[in-house]
Amino acid sequence: MNEPSLDLENLAKLLCASGDYRVQRRLSPRSTVSPPDGTPTKSALLIDVETTGLDVQKDEIIELAMISFTYSLDGRVFEIGETFQRFQEPSAPISPEITRITGITDAMVAGHKIDVAEVAAFAGPAALVIAHNAAFDRRFAERLSEVFTTKPWACSMSQIDWAVEGFEGTKLHYLAAGAGFFYDRHRAEHDCRAVIELLASPLPVTNRTALANLLEAARLPTWRIWAENSPFDLKDALKARGYRWNGDGNPNPRAWYIDVDDARREAEISFLRKEIYLRDVELLVHRMDAYNRFSDRKN
Repeated sequence: MNEPSLDLENLAKLLCASGDYRVQRRLSPRSTVSPPDGTPTKSALLIDVETTGLDVQKDEIIELAMISFTYSLDGRVFEIGETFQRFQEPSAPISPEITRITGITDAMVAGHKIDVAEVAAFAGPAALVIAHNAAFDRRFAERLSEVFTTKPWACSMSQIDWAVEGFEGTKLHYLAAGAGFFYDRHRAEHDCRAVIELLASPLPVTNRTALANLLEAARLPTWRIWAENSPFDLKDALKARGYRWNGDGNPNPRAWYIDVDDARREAEISFLRKEIYLRDVELLVHRMDAYNRFSDRKN
């Protein structure tokens, strides 16, 4: 005797309505979020790279995925366009750790090479490039193709205040779970689709789309303040305050630095002078915007 078929959607709604259950839905690819309504739109590009490691100077891209989508200036997502996904064989075997994280094996990338001209053609129309951890993806992408040096970038991980919205972390799978869906993790195309779904969704506190909040943050300038030649014995104080170390391998100073918004700029300069240098030192300060933020190019 055949079992009666279950209406899974109604069952999911019933479970959620009980207050005792939360239902996670598998993310399904789709081509439209909001139907076009005549609102002027721009084209954005969601990008994700999988690499042989974290060091942009020596590690290599083994998978690149990009998905285009259209959006309005008020942060609505409309149509999700084509997908670009390519493997690339690195100069050395992929480590077991990277295979465990990404699921990518030497056999999958064997004989593959990313066509840089093809990448430039696909990315060319984009008015904005978005990545979930743009500080990582942009540096690798710019090594691959100059087209990424010409674009404004935004970061869905660091430029949305997920904590204010009630999320306990910024890792993509945590955010997806909080938004009520799951997906196949750590493959570049799947990660891209998950980020677009998050960006299109209204946030629980501000009740705006995540993309609206991201666009607002990306449009504002920030300031990179360099603590050049700071006393070595105060490095822990700088690190505890959020400073990061910039080492060799790029044209920027070999020094501690921090990125702050307009409101914190003068306070941070005052902190360095009073607590670190103990004198009225002239500090190197760079203005950052979406065109140079997250890049290793000289700022």
